[in-house]
Amino acid sequence: MIPVSEALDRLFALVTPLDTQEVGLTAASGRVLRAPVIATRDQPPFAASAMDGYAIRDADCAPGARLTVIGEAAAGHGFAGRVGPGETVRIFTGAPVPAGADRVVIQEDTTRDGDEVTLSPGISENRNIRAAGVDFRAGDALSAPRLLRPADIALAASMNADRLTVSRWPEVAIIATGDELVAPGGAPRADQIIASNAYGLHGIVAQAGGAPRLLPIAGDSMAALAQAFELARGADIVVTIGGASVGDHDLVGEAASEAGMERAFWKVAIRPGKPLMAGRFGDALLLGLPGNPVSSMVCAHVFLVPLIRALSGLPPAPAPRHRARLAAPLAANGPREHYLRAATGPDGVTAFSKQDSSLLSVLSDADCLIVQPPHDPARDTGDVVEVIAL
Repeated sequence: MIPVSEALDRLFALVTPLDTQEVGLTAASGRVLRAPVIATRDQPPFAASAMDGYAIRDADCAPGARLTVIGEAAAGHGFAGRVGPGETVRIFTGAPVPAGADRVVIQEDTTRDGDEVTLSPGISENRNIRAAGVDFRAGDALSAPRLLRPADIALAASMNADRLTVSRWPEVAIIATGDELVAPGGAPRADQIIASNAYGLHGIVAQAGGAPRLLPIAGDSMAALAQAFELARGADIVVTIGGASVGDHDLVGEAASEAGMERAFWKVAIRPGKPLMAGRFGDALLLGLPGNPVSSMVCAHVFLVPLIRALSGLPPAPAPRHRARLAAPLAANGPREHYLRAATGPDGVTAFSKQDSSLLSVLSDADCLIVQPPHDPARDTGDVVEVIAL
């Protein structure tokens, strides 16, 4: 068995980032930006009022000063003239500050009577003007690669970009294997179970920025597995579920090798999920996940999600971790890195008492995984641990 860190390194060594495509702004959220977005103009392109009020000269800013209103400036409708001595322009938030004006006095600090405005005592020191280019300048860039969030999309739009260069979605073919499996909604025999892992993995792939493709369940025969691998051709990642252990009916490794897989590793010191397999499969990457439902889902968070992100052009990196305090004690760990299903509360994180790899109900209640290193000693309430959010 190899450690998780080495397995990830071997997996990332197989990755070549996917090609790119151009998409419109409304199709870009959640994609990986692969080329910088360059601003074509300053933002704002002019000095703009930050408040509703009156644009005046510094020389006229005194309590009790009476000024003549000579016009109005609104967003999208600037005032074409110039503010002279004893004059002011009614101005609204976002409007260009007229020539000659040095500040905007908020309307709460004024009293207006017809075309005359009187400045009140206690005028704010704030100028209430956003300088031209205070957000960004022409030539500034939204850097790549990055996973595009809604705020990034808004920034790209304000830079006057209407199309972005992104990675195409990694296509992930998902193959559940085993004679014991029946699709949800079917009529299983007494010795069969409902296939669940593939549907959970479909959601994980979609959430991670991949394009999942769910293939038919493959039975425990070389012919059935060969047909499944043939159906998976064209995918960027082929994910198999189950059949990668050492039992008489665990044929996935042999079938994958016959279909052309070059194995990178098999068996990882992780709990849950030791029978994990990966390699190159023609132009695709193959990741063989364990058959136990929780094992396959946990290993997907640890290995599949980082693989999708790396294929999309992001720097290869493990699943993000953060530090949290334990709200309850934690028993000592054995020789494998343990990913414990846990829940977050006001006092920290608590591992569930039941950690069996078949218990999807526990995984459904969990909002994080506590990462316990190999041979980690027992931990007390209040100790800090590393956590992966689910």
